[in-house]
Amino acid sequence: MGYVWVEAVIKSPVTGRSVSVKALVDTGATLSVVPRGIADDLKLPVLGKALVKTVKGVTELEVRYGFIEIMGEETPARILVSDEVDHVLIGLTVLESLGLEVDPVTGKLRKTALLLL
Repeated sequence: MGYVWVEAVIKSPVTGRSVSVKALVDTGATLSVVPRGIADDLKLPVLGKALVKTVKGVTELEVRYGFIEIMGEETPARILVSDEVDHVLIGLTVLESLGLEVDPVTGKLRKTALLLL
C-alpha cells in the first residue's frame, strides 16, 4: 500500500496559533508525534514525559497537548515531541477520535463509524 500522507493542522490550545503540515499516517503509533520546533513555536502545553517503544528501542519523550485537524474534523490530542523525527506523524488515537481509517485499496483516509463496542 505504501505511505499515507495527509494535510493536517496542529493547533495550540493556549495561543490559538496553528500550523498546516503534510503529515505521515502511522498506524503502528499510538500517539501522534511532532518535531520539537513545531511544539515550541506553537507553545503546546507540556503534560509530562512518557516511555515510548521505537525502532531504536525504548526512550522517554515529552508529552504535550494540542488540537489536530484532519479532513475538516478536529480533536484534542496528547502529542509526543521528538528531537529526531523531522515531520508530523499521525497516530491511531487521533485517527480513531476523528472516525478515520486507512483505506488499503486507495491508500487514503476515509470516514468510518466510531466504535462503541
